[in-house]
Amino acid sequence: MQQVDFTTLSAACNELRANWLPARTEQVYQRDRYRIAIGLRTLKGRGWLEISWHPQAAHLCISDPPPRIPDTFTFSQQLLHQLGGLALVDCPSVAPWERVVDLQFARRPGEPALWHLYVEIMGKYSNVILTDSNQEIVTAAHQVSQQQSSVRPIQTGQLYEPPPALTWAVPSLHESQERWQERVSLVPGPLRRCLLKNYRGLSPALVQSMALAAGLDPDCSTDALKVSDWQQLFRYWQEWLQALQQGKFEPGWTLDGYTVLGWGVLEKVPTVQELLNQYYIAQLNQQEFTQLRHQLTQKLNSLLEKLRLKARTFKGRLQQSDQAEEYRQQADLLMAHLQDWQPGMKTMTLPDFEGDCSVTISLEPEKNAVQNAQSLYKRHQKLKRVRNAVEPLLEDVNEEIHYLEQVEDAIAQLETYQTPEDLAALKEIREELIGQHYLEDSGYERRSPTSLEASNTNFHRYRTPNGFEVLIGRNNRQNDQLSFRQAGDYDLWFHAQEIPGSHLLLRLDPGAVPEEADLQFAADLAAYYSRSRQSDQVPVVYTEPKHVYKLKGAKPGMAIYKQERVLWGQPQRGHGFLSRAKEN
Repeated sequence: MQQVDFTTLSAACNELRANWLPARTEQVYQRDRYRIAIGLRTLKGRGWLEISWHPQAAHLCISDPPPRIPDTFTFSQQLLHQLGGLALVDCPSVAPWERVVDLQFARRPGEPALWHLYVEIMGKYSNVILTDSNQEIVTAAHQVSQQQSSVRPIQTGQLYEPPPALTWAVPSLHESQERWQERVSLVPGPLRRCLLKNYRGLSPALVQSMALAAGLDPDCSTDALKVSDWQQLFRYWQEWLQALQQGKFEPGWTLDGYTVLGWGVLEKVPTVQELLNQYYIAQLNQQEFTQLRHQLTQKLNSLLEKLRLKARTFKGRLQQSDQAEEYRQQADLLMAHLQDWQPGMKTMTLPDFEGDCSVTISLEPEKNAVQNAQSLYKRHQKLKRVRNAVEPLLEDVNEEIHYLEQVEDAIAQLETYQTPEDLAALKEIREELIGQHYLEDSGYERRSPTSLEASNTNFHRYRTPNGFEVLIGRNNRQNDQLSFRQAGDYDLWFHAQEIPGSHLLLRLDPGAVPEEADLQFAADLAAYYSRSRQSDQVPVVYTEPKHVYKLKGAKPGMAIYKQERVLWGQPQRGHGFLSRAKEN
């Protein structure tokens, strides 16, 4: 993940000063443990200044509005208490070439600052610290005790001290190429390392883009550079310093990330704020998606392994109970041939009641024939009771396995992060598992009912050959929403037959009749969005939504149906359509 360097931070602050200062502080909202959003109002409008101290994604930019759910974090409440109603009047750097911004708040523009919010963009040491006008720390996003750092502790009541000053050389437009080249090449080595170790304000991403813009390999040795190479590299070096001095930046997407200098841009972005907001939302969502998917997959694998073991145990006990009728028949035979028993017998071989074959019965020598028959009758009753007790337990376990396989299939469909909707669907699965008591609620932020309802309508959407809309649920909650709330009287409902998978709805207007190609298209997608997507053919049922029911107390995504018809769906054909749709 590309980190905000001095150049990017300078570009972001330059835009803030030009477009958002001065601004009245109206609200402070903490999105999560690493991000706050400060609501700002200017004469031109309202926006949210997002400040992040995430170890890999610390940044500062104008972002999207926060969700409409309660904020329970203490840090944001402390900031709102002190900064609410004040004006954000300036955002200077604490020291030259440092990635520390001083957000200054006063009663009105032109007056001395009453509060300073120091935003330190320093990788894993990033922090946000609030001080009063006397530089006394009032609160901090991350407090650092004396035991954690004897160099620079950060605690309430102490005086704020800037990070230790950098010792490398200060870049300057007035420095000659000869002096600059001499400093960089003094100790031969890879170009990237020589630049980073000799000058302030540089970052790996900046050095790489600068070298590539000059047509050089960032890892080439400084000894291998020709005179023309040094001249070309120095030209871009000065271009970088001029951009910083003049405040002229060109934000855009590059092959590996982003830049604010216009080098290697594949697509321009209107503002640095928009660039940073889009990039870090996508990166953090990707990171959260990967971690959450791994967590849910591991949990489901563990649950299913235990349930399948339990099912095998129950099946073994049922197989044992199959001998119950055999014990009763042996007891009946023994009672019918009491006259053939003799004391001390260990076995008796008797003809069965049909007379077709003989049955050998094991006996206990210390018991007489009647007592042995009674023992056999008791075994019969015991095994019969076992079957009556185990059968419903096995049925419950199989239903639970089927439900969790349905959840497992929904997660399998979310292979990689593509859009924010993918992460939202995964979070819904987590909420579902918490609601079903398979996961503990670790205190993560829940969404409001309104936003949850909105996400439940965020289905996969496709069009059949004749233009009919197809909706497909991404998880069990969306499946229920699709089947029991979205479905209309004229629609058709599809699902892989007796196989975990998504619910699919073919939307039809009154009087519309889908052709065979439309039905087959829906069947192919239903087969692809099922657990059997690797098969050549999958049986798919379809019926009218009025024939789809949910039993009382059934788990999310579970449904029964009747008056169904069957089509054979081809998952690979459905996958081919999706691939073509993505390319287009």
